[in-house]
Amino acid sequence: MKIPVIDMFAGPGGLGEGFSTSMSPDNTPAFDVRLSIEKDSAAFRTLTLRSFYRQFKDNIPDEYYLYLMNEISHEELFNNKRYKEEVDAAYEHVWQAELGAEAQIAEKADDKIKERLGKSKKPWVLIGGPPCQAYSLVGRVRMMGVDTDKFNNDSRHFLYKEYLRILARHMPDVFVFENVKGILSSKVNGHLIFDTILKDLSFPVKSLKNTELEKRGSDTSLEYKIYSFLNGEGEVFFQEPFNSPDFVVKTEKYGIPQARHRVILLGVRSDIKHKPDTLKQRAKCTLWDIIGHVPKIRSSLSKEPDSLASWVGAIETIAKTEWYRSIPVSSNFKTIINESLKELKITSSQGSEFVSSQCRTSKYNEWYIDKRLPGVCNHSSRSHIREDLKRYFFASCFVKANGRTPKLSDFPKELLPNHKNVQDAIKNGKFVDRFRVQLKNEPSKTITSHIGKDGHYFIHPDSAQCRSLTVREAARLQTFPDNYFFEGPRTQQYVQVGNAVPPLLARDIADIVYNLLKRANTV
Repeated sequence: MKIPVIDMFAGPGGLGEGFSTSMSPDNTPAFDVRLSIEKDSAAFRTLTLRSFYRQFKDNIPDEYYLYLMNEISHEELFNNKRYKEEVDAAYEHVWQAELGAEAQIAEKADDKIKERLGKSKKPWVLIGGPPCQAYSLVGRVRMMGVDTDKFNNDSRHFLYKEYLRILARHMPDVFVFENVKGILSSKVNGHLIFDTILKDLSFPVKSLKNTELEKRGSDTSLEYKIYSFLNGEGEVFFQEPFNSPDFVVKTEKYGIPQARHRVILLGVRSDIKHKPDTLKQRAKCTLWDIIGHVPKIRSSLSKEPDSLASWVGAIETIAKTEWYRSIPVSSNFKTIINESLKELKITSSQGSEFVSSQCRTSKYNEWYIDKRLPGVCNHSSRSHIREDLKRYFFASCFVKANGRTPKLSDFPKELLPNHKNVQDAIKNGKFVDRFRVQLKNEPSKTITSHIGKDGHYFIHPDSAQCRSLTVREAARLQTFPDNYFFEGPRTQQYVQVGNAVPPLLARDIADIVYNLLKRANTV
């Protein structure tokens, strides 16, 4: 019997995807994501579509693939009478709501969780993490620079209490709590918020001091042991000292093609006496292992008419600049620039929501590739102003010549943005890599939601394509399978991908949870 999972603050469903793909010894799914709760409308649509997909197990209908291939509409797929039962089930499994917004939503959340879990006393798992903007380093700098009082009173600091309330009210056997690394150093009114969160998660009912919970039958003695996925002995009952870095999972050490560092906690109810396993490290997986075979596409010109000729022409003006002429003819860098300029016309397509191809990867091919999907979706390129095109081209050529992404001080003055903060950055050494090429032979840097605003930190290493990463490439680096479709406008697709937990890592976490519950004879 599959173990029920409730996914709070689900985003596009990275954690849920990992749990849904964890398999029991008889090769059947170990977990059933009974309810995913998310406030964002585009992410809600993404979750609902994926829930629809899961209803069919191995017999996915052709229409699902036709939708991914942009041959039928969402309405044609979801209004198909043959799949009414599966569509209804998908909407039962996903709920659009802003947790923590008002008391009525909390009550409705309780009702939905009880409904989705049923009356059975079988073990279940709570997963998720509250929004991270208030904890991220960039978010804190931005907010505190404007208004320190507003930062200290930001309600997002305390959204974890909604997670805490669900723990206290429903007492799952195990929970998985995920957030940004910045949560370890974030302070509210001078106090580390992580210390408070850790203590509260250990004693959820006592921490809330809510007599209503006692009236409803919540066990006031309920306690959780908090474990690190890296150090099985790192048990925390909060009476014992703990080492915060033990909770930071560096995903590149576990075979994820991305250097994403996140705080992930495993909470185990105190009546379960067994200890969990730890994550097993895997061989390094590079960016090019995963996106090297994605169809080549070019970017396009923004704020002016675009065509292949005008796009190539905008980049080729580099050869007329003083800095280009000043590079010695014998220089390897000049050779690379010249060769890359010749390659520009090879790539004419700008991609689209579906690009036909025989796609593959160099690693994890079975995880990513669905043989029934003859290409990749969510693979359209951005447009860039001609000045940024030249910067991207220079940066990607620089990487080929030097093996590292350029700093602002490496750029010719003619290519630097005409902003005062650029000169300040060069002088003070801050944000000097604002045009960052992702290196082929290394895991990518962290895919963040900022990718939805611009692609300056996510420049493709192939200078002939001269662009930032597409949604599909970012999704692959997050380890989403190719048949996982992201709904909404492209900017919202990027944000969903940037906010997600890598599903392949989540599957490893789910395996640890399953083995723990199995040893405890609860499954």
